[in-house]
Amino acid sequence: MTQNIISARFGEKNAHTLDGYQKLGGYGTLKKLFGMKPDDVIEEVKRSGLRGRGGAGFPTGMKWSFIPKNTDKPKYLCVNADEGEPGTFKDRLILELDPHAIIEGIIICCYAVGIKTAYIYIRGEYDAPFARLDAAVKEAYKAGLLGKNIHGSGTDVDVVIHRGAGAYICGDETGLIESLEGKKGQPRPKPPFPAVIGVFDCPTVVNNVETISALPWIMSNGGTAYAAIGTEKSKGTMLFSISGMVERPGVYEGAFGVNLWKFIEDSTGGVKDGKKLKAVIPGGSSSAILTADEARNVNLDYESIAATGAMVGSGAIMVFDEDTDMVKALEVVLRFYAHESCGQCPPCREGTYWLYEIVNRILKGKGRPEDIDLMLSICPDMLGRTICVLADSAAIPAASYIKKFRPEFEAYINKGNPPERMLHPGGINLEARAL
Repeated sequence: MTQNIISARFGEKNAHTLDGYQKLGGYGTLKKLFGMKPDDVIEEVKRSGLRGRGGAGFPTGMKWSFIPKNTDKPKYLCVNADEGEPGTFKDRLILELDPHAIIEGIIICCYAVGIKTAYIYIRGEYDAPFARLDAAVKEAYKAGLLGKNIHGSGTDVDVVIHRGAGAYICGDETGLIESLEGKKGQPRPKPPFPAVIGVFDCPTVVNNVETISALPWIMSNGGTAYAAIGTEKSKGTMLFSISGMVERPGVYEGAFGVNLWKFIEDSTGGVKDGKKLKAVIPGGSSSAILTADEARNVNLDYESIAATGAMVGSGAIMVFDEDTDMVKALEVVLRFYAHESCGQCPPCREGTYWLYEIVNRILKGKGRPEDIDLMLSICPDMLGRTICVLADSAAIPAASYIKKFRPEFEAYINKGNPPERMLHPGGINLEARAL
C-alpha cells in the first residue's frame, strides 16, 4: 500500500484551516528547522532525492544549491501554481485542501536558501484555490508564522500571491518571472538561469506547488526515509491527475516504480464501461503517447517512461479507449499549442500553426496523401530550436500520434472520414482542463 505523503490530509476535516492543519501536526517541523544550519537543510533535501514535480523533474536540493551564497542582492522564491497543462489538476487540490503545507514548505525553502520574500504565482482561473490560499496566508501572518522573526527564530519570510491572466506560457519558469515583473509573459533565453538572474534580476528559486508541499514530510521524517520510497533515481511519491475514459477520474498518489497500467487500474477501476484500452498519455498533453501494449509494460518512473520516448511530466495521465479517434485527439492538442504559443520564436510560431492547420485539414476530409509525411518533416525542425519547450510540446505528441496510429490518418485522407467506431477525442477537454 502506498504511503500518502502529499495527499495525507486531503480527506481530513478543516485541514485547509490553520487550526485543522496544526491538529494534524502542521508546522511541527519549524522547531527542528530553526535548530539546523541552512546548508544542512539543503543537504537533507538532496538526500531525499526529491525532484521537481512541475514537469522537468530537476533535483530540488541541487537547484537550491545553485543560488549564490555571497551576494548583496536579495533572493526570491517563486512557487509555480500556474497549472495550465491540459489534463493537470493535482496542484489545484493541494491549493484547495492543504494550503498550509505550501506555506510550511515555503518557510523551509526560504530558511535553507536565505530568502525573505516568496511569490506564489497562481493561475488566474483558479478562483476557489486562490480564496483558500489567500485565507491560509492571512491566518499564517496572524499566527506569527509569516512576517518578521518567525517564532523568535530571527527568520523573516513574507509571502505575496500573484494571480496570472490565463497564459499557458507563464507556466514556464522564465515566462512566469517576466509576468510577475509586469512584463509580457514570454520566456527568457537561458543562460543566465533564474538561480543567478531571476525575479528583478536577483537570484531566484522556482519550484512547483507539489515540490514545495513535500518538504514538511521530508523535514519531519528525514531525507533518507523519503529516498527509501520509489526507485533508485525516481524517489518518493507523486500526485497523478488521471482523466479520460476511466471509471473514476481523479487525483491519485503513487510511489514511483509501479507498473503504469496497474496503477491506473487500481486507482480508477480501469477503462470505462468495460471497453478496451487503446492508448495512454503518461505525462500531460505535451508527452508522446503510449500504445496499450506500451502502457501495460512500462513502470511509472522518470527513467522508464523516458525510455519509451514519453515523459512523466506534470503527472497528467489521460486514458483513451478503443473508440477514440486519434486524429481528433491530436487536433485538440495542436489547437491548444497553436493558440498558446507566444510567437516569440519562429519555429514555434510557424510550426505550431502549420501542424494544427494540416491536421485540421485532414480532419475535415480535405487532406492530401503527402500531408502525413509533411507533418512528420515539420516536427524535427521544431525540437530544441526555441527559447522554451512549447514547440517541443507540440512536435513530440504530433510525431508519436502519427507514427503509432498512422492508419487512422490515412483513412481520413483516403476516404474523407474516420474509420468505424472512432467516435471521440479521448476525453481531452481544453475548456475544462483543470476540472
